[in-house]
Amino acid sequence: MIPVNPPPLDRTSPPGTTDAGPGPASALPEGVRARVRRVVYEDQRAVAELVPRLTERQAAGADPLPVEPAELAPRLLGTLRREIRALPDDTRSLLLLAAADQYPVTTHAFLRAVTAVRVDTRPLEAAETAGIAHAGAGGVSFRDAWTRIAAYETASPADRRAAHQLLARVLGGKAETTRRTWHRGAAALGPSARLAAELRLAADRARAEGRPGLARALAERAAELSPDPVVEAGLLAAAAADAWRCGEPDRARRLAARTDNPALGGVLALRAGNAAEAFDALLTAAVRQERSADAAALLALATEAAVYTGDLGRCHEAQAVAHWLGLAPSGILAGLAAAVAGRYDEARVLLKGTAGGGGPGGDPGLLIHSGIAALLLGDPTRAVAATLRAAASARARGTPGTVVQAMEFRVYADFWTGRTRSAEAAAQEALALAHATGQDNGACHLRAALAMFAAVTGDEEACRERAAAVRSYAVAHGLGLAAALAQWALAFLDLTHGRFPAAAARLRALAGFGPGHGHRAIRHLATPHYVEAAVRTGDTRVARAAHADYHRWATSVRSPDDLALSARCRALLAPGAEAVPHYRAALDLHARGTRDFERARTELLFAGALRRTRQRAEARDRLHSALEAFESFGAPHCAAQARAELRALGTPSTPNSGADPAAVLTAQQHMVARMAADGATNREIADRLNLSPRTIDHHLRGVFSRLGIRSRIELVRLLGESS
Repeated sequence: MIPVNPPPLDRTSPPGTTDAGPGPASALPEGVRARVRRVVYEDQRAVAELVPRLTERQAAGADPLPVEPAELAPRLLGTLRREIRALPDDTRSLLLLAAADQYPVTTHAFLRAVTAVRVDTRPLEAAETAGIAHAGAGGVSFRDAWTRIAAYETASPADRRAAHQLLARVLGGKAETTRRTWHRGAAALGPSARLAAELRLAADRARAEGRPGLARALAERAAELSPDPVVEAGLLAAAAADAWRCGEPDRARRLAARTDNPALGGVLALRAGNAAEAFDALLTAAVRQERSADAAALLALATEAAVYTGDLGRCHEAQAVAHWLGLAPSGILAGLAAAVAGRYDEARVLLKGTAGGGGPGGDPGLLIHSGIAALLLGDPTRAVAATLRAAASARARGTPGTVVQAMEFRVYADFWTGRTRSAEAAAQEALALAHATGQDNGACHLRAALAMFAAVTGDEEACRERAAAVRSYAVAHGLGLAAALAQWALAFLDLTHGRFPAAAARLRALAGFGPGHGHRAIRHLATPHYVEAAVRTGDTRVARAAHADYHRWATSVRSPDDLALSARCRALLAPGAEAVPHYRAALDLHARGTRDFERARTELLFAGALRRTRQRAEARDRLHSALEAFESFGAPHCAAQARAELRALGTPSTPNSGADPAAVLTAQQHMVARMAADGATNREIADRLNLSPRTIDHHLRGVFSRLGIRSRIELVRLLGESS
């Protein structure tokens, strides 16, 4: 049977897709639910049939989903096949030819084929009358993907082979060699070493041209035709890698299960399994590859795994393997190893070289590393540019999974620069793509980022729910980075609510849980928040040591933002009036940086110091500036702190009523508000967004609070005025 391609990733699922049969899709984990919709072409009939038939392990995401049509929706396929059989013979023959021309490889040869054999296409009118397909200037368009599959599978094997032979015959151009090879392979009767080799070469060409979906189909068919088990195993591994790259995670896992390949296993574990196991498998594979370019690529992936685990000592292990193999370690690997060892000046040089690499349209992996290096160097603007280029390059190459990886770090860069709403929207978009393409570990990191956004926007319930989900998944999969980010989000939530001992305790523990539970680098990045919490609790001894190390790094990388935060830490640790010049130095440095949210927090803390030293006029100016920034960022609890300081100065502070809702609400709150204003009930909104009515009620209470209103009638009026 010819394998079926999944639908494009940008298709919108039809209404009702998530409520299927006796085992509703809404009961499935979010990632499984997205993959179910994708593998059945977003067809709610197929969803309704497939979901109740899933095993417990498939429903939990532990085992891959079925991928063949007969396994996915046999009843639906049977109904459609009966509909096809009711058509005249010559109509069915034309539909078969059109279907064979369209999947899993689109070859655009139908019109040439019917012209070459002088077939009358008027019988297609019967299919059009039945609503099955439509004939146009560009060929035949089927009613939906499942009808196309039925048109193909209703025919006999002999008729299908004949259709492929005809299509191969009319594809004679030099640029059409790959597509012609596909049809030749699809028409084969049985194993053929010669044809398998031809298909393998075609797969290599497709891969080099950036068409992993086509490469997967060719390599998988080559494996089916290969009489040599060793060659077959290599082709299956190549097909699995291609399937993973083009966003077919369930097919990739099924193909990978049929071969023993440490490199492939390491890649799959890195993206959807245990990060520590991924590191071990990738390092083993790199040693087996010895001094090849593949070994260098595997070492780069092993570095990613080491970063994800939080066990940065593994970077030294990977670097030692690189030296043993005679390979120059990547800038990220060498830079991280130097940073872990405290050689900050050396780390800066190595990371700076990496941050400048990967030109426009270049390799997305190198561009992602460039973005990571820029983030570590405190240059989020360059990080955004690199990760956006990486995402664009990955899209052009047909590798949606790499888009997810690029978006992970783009989200962090947006967050650092205070573009919280932009970052949250990008994270939600990337999360949907991560679920659809089986990037479960990437989804975990994106949820951690969303937990931080919820902390900034004061959504305590969402922050805690997201952080708990991240923690549960991260611990089971050895993702210390995600676990640490979630812990940081909770600490920031505590900090902005005035729960300083809890915030300090969480931030102290960031590196103390061991690999897979915490992350030393995140503790380092969170030092400015830790110093603030520790000073408020009177525990400055450890805070001073943490600041000293942070200042040494900031001085090495020469980032204005990091130096500004270091100056803020020094101000927090200084007594009385001695803090004022340090705050002024911090704000001067912030003016040259890009982290506007942290600049506003520095102004808020500075205003408190000014009030205590009776410099009331400047304190008011700083507070008004900070308040305006917090309101623009959608950070209500920070804004509340600024208003409290203004009240302490005797300055009236009015609530943020009458503001543009789009500027006050989070992206999800604004969506809920719009639906509520349109008359939808909480239950209807919950069904549309696949959330619980309780969560919708929570969001609406937040909407009313932020907008300073008490009823849906006021909400309708306010949104009408702002539209």
